[in-house]
Amino acid sequence: MTRVSSLFKSNYRRSGFLFVGLAILLSLTLVACAGPGGPATVDQPRPANPDLILATTTSTADSGLLDILLPAFENQTGYRVKPIAVGSGQAMTMGERGEADVLLVHARESEVRFIKAGHGINRTLVMHNDFIIVGPSADPAGIKTTGSAVQALKKIGAAPSVFVSRGDNSGTHQLELKAWKAAGIAPKGQAWYQESGQGMGATLNIAAEKRAYTVTDRATYLATRSKLSLDILSEGDPILLNIYHVIQVNPAKSTKINAEGAKTFADFMVSRDTQGAIATFGVDKYGAPLFFPDAGKTEAELGSE
Repeated sequence: MTRVSSLFKSNYRRSGFLFVGLAILLSLTLVACAGPGGPATVDQPRPANPDLILATTTSTADSGLLDILLPAFENQTGYRVKPIAVGSGQAMTMGERGEADVLLVHARESEVRFIKAGHGINRTLVMHNDFIIVGPSADPAGIKTTGSAVQALKKIGAAPSVFVSRGDNSGTHQLELKAWKAAGIAPKGQAWYQESGQGMGATLNIAAEKRAYTVTDRATYLATRSKLSLDILSEGDPILLNIYHVIQVNPAKSTKINAEGAKTFADFMVSRDTQGAIATFGVDKYGAPLFFPDAGKTEAELGSE
């Protein structure tokens, strides 16, 4: 991709043809330019265990962010990453079972329980964006004029209008349930409340087909908007803040956990170059970043309780 080249790959200049032989020789020993996406050098020490399993949310995959960051990480470090994009809840279940080495997730309450239970270590703030409520442009429940996400859900439930939930214990699903609870509505079992049991991209497609409402992270919506007939109808409510953390799976879970690789990945995610890449991801296509880098910040600074 042209974008990958512009953000992560360094350009090298070589001398004239008289120095081609020297350039080839030097390429075996020179260290590549620092920064995400810089090509790995031939003599770069290989990790003792180069295979790393990343359990992450569908939003990081559906938005295209992983397509940018993972090649950069692999080129810099020599690790081979196997990303498994599922809901945050399922990602943490994989961590509990010792089936992943590192997590990139966005479900605060579940993350805290995960750490307290001893399943993970070193939970580190990486980035944030926000959730939005989208639906058909006709807006049959009339939520666009409401001042909050909670009020929007109340109107959807009162109409009632079809609402498609992921229903998969993902971070998005957990946020949605929290908002329904704040609205004083128990939607499960209602005829108008339908669960897809799928990731965010698939759920958006279903909502578009059914002319329904749904809650989505902004990044996935923007990345797939051109294929959808859904509009942003509720946004900006503090309850919709969407925070991502990287968590290393506790190596005590299994002797197969790649603890060194997990730490290397966690360090990479909060490095200056990676945070810079996150800050600009999406700007060229959407006019604004899809995620906002937060390394070194606290949740309190972002307004999360």
